[in-house]
Amino acid sequence: MTEVRHSSAAAARGEPSYVWRSGQERRLRMIREWADLDGRVLDNGCGLGAYLQAFAPYSTARYGLEIETDRAATALATADGIVQGVGEHIPFASNSFDLVFSNEVIEHVQNDALYAAEMVRVVRPGGRLLIFCPNRWYPVEQHGIFWRDDYRFGNIPLVNYLPDTLRNRLAPHVRTYTKGGLLRLFRNLPVRIVHHGRIFGGYDNIAYRWPTAGRWLQQTLFALERTPFAALGISHLLVLEKTGSD
Repeated sequence: MTEVRHSSAAAARGEPSYVWRSGQERRLRMIREWADLDGRVLDNGCGLGAYLQAFAPYSTARYGLEIETDRAATALATADGIVQGVGEHIPFASNSFDLVFSNEVIEHVQNDALYAAEMVRVVRPGGRLLIFCPNRWYPVEQHGIFWRDDYRFGNIPLVNYLPDTLRNRLAPHVRTYTKGGLLRLFRNLPVRIVHHGRIFGGYDNIAYRWPTAGRWLQQTLFALERTPFAALGISHLLVLEKTGSD
């Protein structure tokens, strides 16, 4: 796994969920709170299919889109169908899904505005979009950086606090979003904002190694999501509802 994490694909595409832990379980609860999983669901950038498998008890029509061939092949066992492609050109008909889900994917695509528009296109009127993506004000860049043309995987502090010109030289392979920047992607599209929030991570590795300290850390950070300190959360959670036809 170490070699995969340092590969060019890891830099360009990020890493999918390899194991299902409490952090993913918590996100699943958030998804169920804000979206109906009973209908036809698309995971737009499904990786190995971890969330599609988690959706199985709730939906009998689960589909995924994935750009990487090996990941798409693995995900096929978790869904009713997987297509290989990019989120900027979703190969499904307009208005064909009740829920379109995107978990930490939009930051990696070539054209995030087109990715956003395609998600809106394929969800039906009254259907929902649910997106997790990186928060610009989280103090650590988790996708590594490029230093003198070499990719260095790891958690790099304070990179996202640099001016755009410097930040984007160090991390040209991944975006982070302010609230305003994220909402601008959908401003001229037929959607309404149902919910926006920022969440902290599950820090599962810490909780696994030091259970008592890990539970304290999780409880503290999750409580901060209800305060102004939520601005420092690791990810945005954006829920949108389609209001009309394209």
